[in-house]
Amino acid sequence: MSALLAYHMALLGRSQRWLAPVILYAVFLAVGVQGGQPVLDSLAYAAATLLPVAAWLVRICATNEPPAARSCSAAAAGPGRAHLASLLSAFLVASALGVLAVLVVTVISDGASTNGRLPVARVPAGAAGLIAMLVSALLGTAVGALTNWPLLRSAGKSVPTMLLAALLLLVTTGSPAQSVLTDLTTGSREGVVPWPLGALAGAVAAAVAAVWTACALSSRRG
Repeated sequence: MSALLAYHMALLGRSQRWLAPVILYAVFLAVGVQGGQPVLDSLAYAAATLLPVAAWLVRICATNEPPAARSCSAAAAGPGRAHLASLLSAFLVASALGVLAVLVVTVISDGASTNGRLPVARVPAGAAGLIAMLVSALLGTAVGALTNWPLLRSAGKSVPTMLLAALLLLVTTGSPAQSVLTDLTTGSREGVVPWPLGALAGAVAAAVAAVWTACALSSRRG
């Protein structure tokens, strides 16, 4: 698996297709996160915008490999393991983006509540932000796994479905993504750092189920 991960990471880096989602995420952060804003609110915004970016990275990794190369890697390691490596590569890149965003946002934001009257410790806030980023990376990976090859092959169907699914996860009540964002914004209003471990558990379960489904189907759809 380590060799497959290295292969997909190298394939992603050389393709330069990662530039578009990474630049878009940086633009979103530059526009939506300003120095001196409440730290938990800013972390919630950064986590929300990471989810569709993670799904986009999954699409890139799932479709980056030429069909002939995909057949070779599937023959060598098995189609399920080969596809799993591509999904894990996207998840690792999205997680790295999230960690970097948390560091930047925590440093430039104000350690205070929404109204500025209550102090909010930066280190615990950053830890809560890391959990939120992990939730977004996991759910973005789940969305990407279920809306791209091998389940959906046509870009005309895959891309709109992927974006719609990402949006629904952010706004639907009960979704781990919506839950973690609500926890952060509520904590910002009250000046209390939340620990959204329930949302993290839900995101892990959703990601595992989605990845397992995609990898299982990859062996049946060449």
